[in-house]
Amino acid sequence: MAKTSNLVRPHGGGDLNPLMPQGDALASARAHAESLPKLPITSRESGDLIMLGIGGFTPLTGFMGQADWQGVVDDMRTADGLFWPIPITLSADEAVEPGTELALFDEERDTIMGTITVSESYQIDKAHECREVFKTEDDAHPGVKMVMAQKAWNVAGDVVVLSQGGFPEEYGEQFMTPAQTRAEFEKRGWNTIAAFQTRNPMHRSHEYLAKVALEVLDGVLIHSLLGKLKPGDIPADVRSNAIGTLIDNYFKPNTVIQAGYPLDMRYAGPREALLHAVFRQNYGCSHLIVGRDHAGVGDYYGPFDAHGIFDEIGEDALETQPLKMDWTFWCNDCNSMASMKTCPSDDHDRLLLSGSKLRKLLSEDEPVPENFSRPEVLEILSKHYAGIETADRVTVELKGHSAR
Repeated sequence: MAKTSNLVRPHGGGDLNPLMPQGDALASARAHAESLPKLPITSRESGDLIMLGIGGFTPLTGFMGQADWQGVVDDMRTADGLFWPIPITLSADEAVEPGTELALFDEERDTIMGTITVSESYQIDKAHECREVFKTEDDAHPGVKMVMAQKAWNVAGDVVVLSQGGFPEEYGEQFMTPAQTRAEFEKRGWNTIAAFQTRNPMHRSHEYLAKVALEVLDGVLIHSLLGKLKPGDIPADVRSNAIGTLIDNYFKPNTVIQAGYPLDMRYAGPREALLHAVFRQNYGCSHLIVGRDHAGVGDYYGPFDAHGIFDEIGEDALETQPLKMDWTFWCNDCNSMASMKTCPSDDHDRLLLSGSKLRKLLSEDEPVPENFSRPEVLEILSKHYAGIETADRVTVELKGHSAR
């Protein structure tokens, strides 16, 4: 008799639904794709396709049609009632005849990432999507800019995924599929797991949040975004090295797993926090740590808007639940990490921590206050920024030389 898992069920209540074939079936599908007309896809679409391939977007079977797009944008539900907070769509320059099969071609990777059997083509009100999903139409918002740059038509249909985009080769064991994280949780005997979403290296505040979760749960999955970021964010390889060093030096063994996933950031704030919970449920996580300005950018969202949105969705929306964390900081008076809920001291005794603040200090070669970040992590990040400064100086010198 098969062992019953104690992990949360995949989203939708069924089994994981990876859309990438294996073995001979994959080789055959790749050969077939070479004969098809190509549809160029963006980096964001490629990341979404990989997530469909590994089961991260279970139970979706492809890119959304108009009814699903409308339902997700307006009510965070597909046409058949499945909770889904952000539309997963594919764009094209022109309408495509239903029944047409296309190869989805990532020009940057020079790779056919998958195929789609087109079920419909439709046009959308991009501004409406931006207002509902991002709460702004400001094209300075990177997510809005991404949507407004989409092509004129959306193309829907079921997909067959043919590539993982080079992520396993680049990141090795850190790139884990939902089936792999679930197997690892089972192996370790974990039933309750908090996902810690990050696109930044972890400073002391992040470390504190993860350790608070460990006080009440079996383990923490530090789950880093490996796809594209906005300019100025720290690259995934540097971030991964810094996080691995933090885990090795400051966490008890067998309490934390570091892994990565292939999406580009959308910077959709509260809506993206919900998407993070949806696919973390597929990865087997019972909880998602939701801190200050989760998945935000600039001043487009309130610091705890992502907390409130979890209260607005129905109880049937998700099995994965939020661990809502207040603003955390180092308190000189308490001589420890603390939060707004636990610290009795005045504001002037608090060292407020943020990834953007740390990046600013490092990029401007300013001193980083004591207790902001662990020294081993700071050393890795300082070397990264020193390398950027050296490269920039060499570039300027070369340009000056060529101008002479």
